[in-house]
Amino acid sequence: MADAASTFEHALEADMKALAAEIKNQRERPELKNAEEQDLVKEAIRAFPASGERTPPPAPPAPSRAPAGDATAASPLPAYAQNAPAEVKLEIEYLLDLALRQGLTKALDEARKSPYFVQDAFHDALAGRLYPELRKRGIVK
Repeated sequence: MADAASTFEHALEADMKALAAEIKNQRERPELKNAEEQDLVKEAIRAFPASGERTPPPAPPAPSRAPAGDATAASPLPAYAQNAPAEVKLEIEYLLDLALRQGLTKALDEARKSPYFVQDAFHDALAGRLYPELRKRGIVK
């Protein structure tokens, strides 16, 4: 069981490194020079490479901690999705769970099959969940 946990942490750590690189790319875009940090995270998530576009990084040393991401908010959904139909909210929550359990690439690949509203709400919710960890790591301010 510890081996599965190690693989899981390795995958999440690799996703965080890839997301950090994508945030850096977004920060360099002229139209995003004055963007809020959370908006940079959202754009980086939208631009995150699909599974077929990304080569796995070399194995890093074991991480000292697993990424946070378990916000204490009552609902992980963005405000505009609070009144969405139950099946839409469940799909967004499923995608969030998938991202935190199986990695960003898997969840983003799955989200690309969903309607645009679900994709946008998922991206916004994911950015909200990842932002505190990215801030703790000094990737965003």
